[in-house]
Amino acid sequence: MDTAIDMTHPSAALDLSKIRFQLIRLEDTIIFNIIERVQFPYNSRMYLNPSEGGLLKLPSPYDDSSFLTYILRETEHIHARVRRYHAPDEYPFFQEGLPEPILPPLKYPQLLHPNTVNINPSILEAYTKYFLPNACSAGQERPDAHENYGSCAVVDVACLQALSRRVHFGKFVAEAKFLRDTEKFTRLIRERDVEGIEGEITDEKVELQVLERLRKKATSYGRDPSLPEDQQEQGPLKVNVDAVVNLYKDWIIPLTKKVEIDYLLTRLD
Repeated sequence: MDTAIDMTHPSAALDLSKIRFQLIRLEDTIIFNIIERVQFPYNSRMYLNPSEGGLLKLPSPYDDSSFLTYILRETEHIHARVRRYHAPDEYPFFQEGLPEPILPPLKYPQLLHPNTVNINPSILEAYTKYFLPNACSAGQERPDAHENYGSCAVVDVACLQALSRRVHFGKFVAEAKFLRDTEKFTRLIRERDVEGIEGEITDEKVELQVLERLRKKATSYGRDPSLPEDQQEQGPLKVNVDAVVNLYKDWIIPLTKKVEIDYLLTRLD
């Protein structure tokens, strides 16, 4: 919910330089959350439904949910009550059954073209099935790992929410690019030219800069501050830097592009 962009002013919310600044700030949030998460074991049973050997049987209507999805749903219900998902840059993982806010509504301008693009299921799958097994050491699963289930789930929720904001900010990027070259994008959208749209929104040089910046940040933030300064570079890192970089390279950047393309394809509806 924290943002450096004033969502009540379209000129700011659709300014590419301000959007990029917000994405850079989100990198910090994501890396710090990941560092918090990897201090705990992987705890694979947290991500399985009871029928698959999951952690525990949960009360209805979550009787076949994983422990994480249960905590995530319940968290989203609380956040919905304080109007989190009324903000144009926030998207729930579980849209059905969210309660109405207890706070009065805020008036946001129509920043984006009306759309229903939400790829949180893909983010959840990438995070739980591919990222966590690589980010957490293989030897971390312990018989007494139940002590960490609640802590892990709380940090997982924070990670997922930050990743969701990062990916869905692609809508603002896409809208800004559309407004900057409306004629070209209108033609590509009318022709349903997905390859052409992807070519227009892709900047390989910027993507490489993002990955290099992530590597530097994860390396810097992952050092142990308790070590003397002259020993920090030789000390072990608190996070798997390659896993963080690969999360962006293999999932976050491609999923953001998918959001941009899916959004643009609805832009003329």
